[in-house]
Amino acid sequence: MDRKQWHRWIFTALNLAAILAVLYVSSRVAPSSETKEVSYSDFLTELRAGHLTTVQVAERELIGVLKPEVTNAKKPQPEHRLKATRLPGVDESQLLKELEDQHVSFGGKIEETPWIWGVLGWVFPVLLIAMIYGVGMRRLAQGGGAMTFGKNRAKIHDESSRMQVTFADVAGVDEAKLELEEVVDFLKQPAKYQKLGGRIPKGVLLVGPPGTGKTLLAKAVAGEARVSFFSISGSEFVEMFVGVGAARVRDLFQQAKVKAPCIVFIDELDAIGKSRSSGRQIGFSNDEREQTLNQLLAEMDGFDSSEGVIIMAATNTPEVIDPALLRAGRFDRQVLVDRPDLKDRVAILRVHARKVRMAEDVNLETIAARTPGMVGADLANIINEAALLAVRRGGEQVELRDLEEAVDRVMLGLEKKSRVMSPEEKERVSVHEAGHALVALTVKYADPLHRVSIIPRSIGALGYTLQLPTQERYLMTQPQLEDQIAVLLGGRTAEELHYGGVASSGAADDLERATALVRQMVTRFGMSDPLGPLTYGRSLAGKFIKSSFDMEERNYSEQTAEKIDEESRRIVETTHKRVAEILMRRREPMERIARELMRKETLDRAELDALLTAESPDHATLTPV
Repeated sequence: MDRKQWHRWIFTALNLAAILAVLYVSSRVAPSSETKEVSYSDFLTELRAGHLTTVQVAERELIGVLKPEVTNAKKPQPEHRLKATRLPGVDESQLLKELEDQHVSFGGKIEETPWIWGVLGWVFPVLLIAMIYGVGMRRLAQGGGAMTFGKNRAKIHDESSRMQVTFADVAGVDEAKLELEEVVDFLKQPAKYQKLGGRIPKGVLLVGPPGTGKTLLAKAVAGEARVSFFSISGSEFVEMFVGVGAARVRDLFQQAKVKAPCIVFIDELDAIGKSRSSGRQIGFSNDEREQTLNQLLAEMDGFDSSEGVIIMAATNTPEVIDPALLRAGRFDRQVLVDRPDLKDRVAILRVHARKVRMAEDVNLETIAARTPGMVGADLANIINEAALLAVRRGGEQVELRDLEEAVDRVMLGLEKKSRVMSPEEKERVSVHEAGHALVALTVKYADPLHRVSIIPRSIGALGYTLQLPTQERYLMTQPQLEDQIAVLLGGRTAEELHYGGVASSGAADDLERATALVRQMVTRFGMSDPLGPLTYGRSLAGKFIKSSFDMEERNYSEQTAEKIDEESRRIVETTHKRVAEILMRRREPMERIARELMRKETLDRAELDALLTAESPDHATLTPV
């Protein structure tokens, strides 16, 4: 039913309802009257006084017509009447006798419901139900409600709406693009592969951290191959009713076969593809999710990739995917979409910078060097934040300072200059950050210091010491880890030295990160002589999760646990003594940095170097230890 027919149907129904309402009102409206309602006793008084000519005995009331001389009219009129309510359960034989004695004519009347009432009694409810049903069916048809539970909810990009994303819009994942170019070539020229009996993988699973561009890469494959693209999230298969997800999977594959060649992309595959053994040992399971997974497995077995249908999926947690999905013949190929390195970050920034007016002096290599570990989504956010900052300051172009500030916002949060600290707190934060900065400038393997500040940030920090690595690191040695722990302990140690052993709660995050590093050195990296080159505790990542409440399987004794605690404490205390020696030897420059921080609030590397060159001529203290 199109919109015009729907409006015509509603207009007809409203007209019918209006006609019925008019008929009802006309049947209920009586001519104007002057009927006076009196009590039963007053009605008897008027009767005994001979003022009534006629009395009508109704089912619930008595209606008497007054004589003309009483109403001062020439003839009796129906408007001049008295009405009294009959008394329930009272014998009215005496009343009838008095009516006879007064020679008053009387009669009865059986009240009947008007015929229009009978019509409205069944027509109006039926009409109301029909209208509600019609509106409900239309809403359900448009919104995919109860009548479309079994229909898939995939977003379809077909010939009328081709995917506009191509490999030119995806940067920083060159290895993944190389693997997927084979899929694109098969979709363009399937006969070339079928000629030699080759079979393209049925399924391609994109694996990587959030924000690395897995969904964008799948769209680019469809855009390059110029085929239809079905996009759906794994959570959209699952409803509260068992069997709905399985029906949607069947309908999705049926539509895909009709539109072949095409790509079916399932985002967040772990929503339906989680291991079926997960959770059973603690007494619960999801029948709807398992039935959906079983149907997906059956559908992937039931079609041949030569039909031109390729299944692509993305997940952040491949370790929880059911092994049946990952076996040969289903998701044959896993493509890693990893975090970009320095060169890849530069390429990603250039892709997003194309949409923004950049100043000529902007060096994207500098921004890429400042963002180690960031993924494509983070870099896109930095470009957007920089554009917003440029607009806010009224600039015509995005300048390097806008990008620098955008990086700080993404990494550290917004500046909260409105937060007022007392002079004592400001001094303690300055000493704390000066300790971090001086240790970072002293130890050999610390990342280069970029900036130190005591301006609070929205992440909760009262200050920060920013270090930027000059190159990508894929592994770390024991001295590098020990120097990283030393920098983390520098703030608390500086407070103890300056305030006579009195520390504060400001080092809570530093201690937490240092403790995590030390325990990894002891239990994961084998960097402890007393415990030897062994790993202690077995992570459940990469195997079936037996319990959602314990993410690590303990495989060592209580005595070993005590040794782990003792060794972790020993490493931290040894590093703490080392840091204390560094700061005691360089206490004067530490306090100089703290005083300058209280005055300027932010110091960059050049200003820090200038403060350190003002030390005494004994440059032995400047050599790394």
